Amino acid sequence: MNTPWLSDAEIDDMCDGLVTNAARVRHLRRMGLTVTTKPNGRPLVMRAHAERVLSGLAELQQAANEPKPTARPNRDALILNFTKKAA
Repeated sequence: MNTPWLSDAEIDDMCDGLVTNAARVRHLRRMGLTVTTKPNGRPLVMRAHAERVLSGLAELQQAANEPKPTARPNRDALILNFTKKAA
């Protein structure tokens, strides 16, 4: 059964080569994760948040919420098209 947060082993795998807890926290935050710390200083990351960020779902949701540009007619091309037909 998975816990709601990433295990220490999972975090160690993500932070391979980093020794100090502060370095692990910085690395995880650079990855875009929201990281809190346990009383012993180890990073704590919620599993659902990590899956959403690491899968790219957060970027997709952000892109979906951005206003879409509206299409505008090209007035100059329309006028040029009509003047060519008249000639």
